[in-house]
Amino acid sequence: MKIGSTKVNGKIFLAPMADVTNLAFRMLCKKHGAALTYSEMISADAILHDNTRTDYLGLSCNEEKPFGIQLFGNSADTIAKASSIIEEKYAPDIIDINFGCPSNVLVKYGYGSALLNSPEKIREVVSNVCRKVDTPVTVKMRVLPDIKKTLNIASIVEDAGASAITVHGRTQAQQYSGKADHEYTRNIKDELSIPVIANGDIVDGLSAKYVIDYTGCDALMIGRAAMGNPYIFSEISHFLHTGKQIRPDCTQRFEDFTEYVRLLKKYDIVKYVDLRMHAKWFTRGVRDGRHVRHAISSAKDTETIIRIMEKLFVKSY
Repeated sequence: MKIGSTKVNGKIFLAPMADVTNLAFRMLCKKHGAALTYSEMISADAILHDNTRTDYLGLSCNEEKPFGIQLFGNSADTIAKASSIIEEKYAPDIIDINFGCPSNVLVKYGYGSALLNSPEKIREVVSNVCRKVDTPVTVKMRVLPDIKKTLNIASIVEDAGASAITVHGRTQAQQYSGKADHEYTRNIKDELSIPVIANGDIVDGLSAKYVIDYTGCDALMIGRAAMGNPYIFSEISHFLHTGKQIRPDCTQRFEDFTEYVRLLKKYDIVKYVDLRMHAKWFTRGVRDGRHVRHAISSAKDTETIIRIMEKLFVKSY
């Protein structure tokens, strides 16, 4: 498929997630078949103020391509200027605008999903960014309780020049509770001519196939289900091609974790990552995982965490 001028070979994407989708994790997901990866969301204001943390957040490599950077902000002018800087500094294949983050901290300042209540502001943001950059522009959004209002916003996004739209079928008030309503995505796909990507509650091959069949969407975006389980991209791809389920065994989990640590060191970003928290994600569903998570919380350094994880997975083989 193509998103603007960017060719994407596959239809399973990694969602942008704060404190999760660093370069090392994205490369691990890429290894398992993620066709398109996105950075953690980056503040447009931070870009304009040359915040040094954005150097880490925007970091990529040739092997990762295609790669997208996601921006958030509440000013059309600021987001457009930041997009121009990002295009020149990082040369991403896609620039994504966040209209979906449900965090109350961001929403109260008018960021993320708060902008869904201002359709004309959304039009201004998307059109300004599209005029400012040559890179394809995409949007990630949540939904409103009213499906007609949601469809109107999706149409505005397309009319303003976006090359694709990702729809997470939850409202801001839901946060991550309840179930994603993919009826919204289905209706938006029927209305729009640009690619529509479905997001929310896609956790395995069965749910992936259901969402594709039900919505007719062009691609799927995997978020929380990939945390600690980058193998999910292999799992979903295998199911879509064969109809058969595969699951990562303990050996695969440990190999993925050690590869993740190796990549963190390779790209010199260990210092930016809460490895204790990330290691805990890799223990989900593993026998004795709860006790190991407690031990990890007390670990003082990376090597101690690795030793704790090694003992866990050796016991589980």
